[in-house]
Amino acid sequence: MGAADGDLRLPACQGERRVSAVLFDKQLIIVTGKGGVGKSSVAAALALLASGSGKRTLLVEVNAPDRASALLELPPFGDDVGLVGPNLWAVNLRPEQAMREYGLMILKFERLYQAVFENRVARHFMRFVPSLAELTLLGKLLFHMKETLPSGERRFEKIVVDAPATGHALTFLSVPEVILNTVPPGALADSASWMRALLVDATRTAPVLVSLPEDMPINETLELATALKSRVSMRPQAVVLNAAVPARFDAAELQSLAHAPALQDSARVHQVWAAQSADAAKRLAALELPLITVPRLHLPNYGRAAIESLAGHLRPLVERPR
Repeated sequence: MGAADGDLRLPACQGERRVSAVLFDKQLIIVTGKGGVGKSSVAAALALLASGSGKRTLLVEVNAPDRASALLELPPFGDDVGLVGPNLWAVNLRPEQAMREYGLMILKFERLYQAVFENRVARHFMRFVPSLAELTLLGKLLFHMKETLPSGERRFEKIVVDAPATGHALTFLSVPEVILNTVPPGALADSASWMRALLVDATRTAPVLVSLPEDMPINETLELATALKSRVSMRPQAVVLNAAVPARFDAAELQSLAHAPALQDSARVHQVWAAQSADAAKRLAALELPLITVPRLHLPNYGRAAIESLAGHLRPLVERPR
């Protein structure tokens, strides 16, 4: 996934000419897609771009197995926000820690938190509150959007989230709506209300969908884009077609390889992949969203160097032309 050569493009995809730094002024970037499409790579690359441009950036994993940290060749991200590079902080949100911080935010005092949230009977009943674990995770994430420095500036100018995969991401982002539809007015509903307001604020929040040039990922991407709008009132801001294969040979060039059957067969296989990539780009273009195509990477190891290469292809999403 990704590529080192900046001139590799898919002629059938015109999306890159419409990108125009759509993420430049967004504070929260939520990266999601079907499992295995490279969403963690895209999230890590976007975080590198933002921090490299001098913006205070937080990279967030959501109860994840340390995927983004491994890609950046960093130690696993902890439960607490930690500095991991110049202008780059990271955290891995875990349910128990998020529940604790959420409880303290509401109740303000440690002893009161212990009396309520660590009470055995209370914890038993809290298990029946719909989506409470997800709400506390989302609450901790969105709390970082509201944090400020003593100067009054936002603590984090960019927050990049390696969100759960497609189905779980939709459930995760739908939690405020579920809470508002199921609980009576009170602290829980108030929390859900401000969370929903931040999520649907297109001036600050930008979902980014990642896909592959294969039928199932493309279908899921199209369905997710529709579901985000209909169920969560969130409009995706960009699509990344990862691991695309650019066309390299025309019919005459293929024919010229007739003297080398093995090479000709390899070239034909490449053209099949290229045709699939062009078709995928065409289908994604129907979403009428800025579309970036990232050529497939061929590297012995997929680590930080690959993420930095991927970042080069994603640069038009976050940086304005000079």
